[in-house]
Amino acid sequence: MSKLFEKKIEDFTCIVCGHLIKGNGYTNHCPKCLSSLHVDINPGDRASTCKGVMFAIGYEIKNGSEFILHKCQKCGFERKNKVSPNDSRKALIALSAGVFNPFELKK
Repeated sequence: MSKLFEKKIEDFTCIVCGHLIKGNGYTNHCPKCLSSLHVDINPGDRASTCKGVMFAIGYEIKNGSEFILHKCQKCGFERKNKVSPNDSRKALIALSAGVFNPFELKK
């Protein structure tokens, strides 16, 4: 039986906006443009062969916790991810209002 979560501490450069991200083991998206990559089957396992860009397409609050819905542009896979304390509030507000465009946040 495989674990459903594997902690991976990795730094990376966002493929969408170019922002350098210092990972903490739970980092799964860019805090600036909220984009991600489809690299996991289960969080942290890096077992997906897709590697497509995942854009933030939705925002919700459930039981007091904030979540971003990401959708892979290559295969259509969707996953909810918890909002990180360092995520851009401006981007989250735009996402919740339905007017979010990650390309407006490029360097």
